[in-house]
Amino acid sequence: MILVKTLGLVDYEATVEAMRAFTEKRGPDTPDELWLCEHPPTYTQGLAGRADHVLEAGGIPVVQTNRGGQVTYHGPGQVVAYPLLNLQRLGYFVREYVFRLETAVIQTLDGYGITGHRVAGAPGIYVRLDDPQSHAALTGPVDPLNPFAGLGKVAALGIKVSRQCTYHGVALNVAMDLQPFAGINPCGYAGLATVDLVTLGVFADWPTVAARFGERLQAQLER
Repeated sequence: MILVKTLGLVDYEATVEAMRAFTEKRGPDTPDELWLCEHPPTYTQGLAGRADHVLEAGGIPVVQTNRGGQVTYHGPGQVVAYPLLNLQRLGYFVREYVFRLETAVIQTLDGYGITGHRVAGAPGIYVRLDDPQSHAALTGPVDPLNPFAGLGKVAALGIKVSRQCTYHGVALNVAMDLQPFAGINPCGYAGLATVDLVTLGVFADWPTVAARFGERLQAQLER
């Protein structure tokens, strides 16, 4: 069983340090945990992050971190989930782990009548801006100059795996001030639209979404 801990609003850097310490100290029998939280306004750069993807920080701190991926934004009204798992014990590899994280997001959105989509080569979950409830698969040739035309990103993913143990994780936008996303190229993509549940017509409070998301993550990750 994965032990779920709801931390509330917590400092980003302190939380990363706590995850790192947990992972470094854990042994083969240490129970897995799932931390659910939100952070004060913070830009975070992944290992592949480029400084020029931060367009205008506007006083928001930019934190270098050891997760995968590019730059993203964390802020109040976002459910950030940090699974601290032993993948060797669970019996699946990193690629499947990412698939399961994304599936949990898709299932959570589906519970609110929203259809989430994967985009090949771009981890995270996206929605159709013109019809967020559409179940139609994303089809047709992708415009190489605008691969995200008509899409908005509702969940971002960036993970770290050390000795087959995971930390960092996935962030689902619930009811945020989305303006800070305009200060970056989200996940390294210029002009990528970022949305939250409110934008999509879903009005649910943070504790409710966090609980539902946590349940779906547990169900996916414990299999």
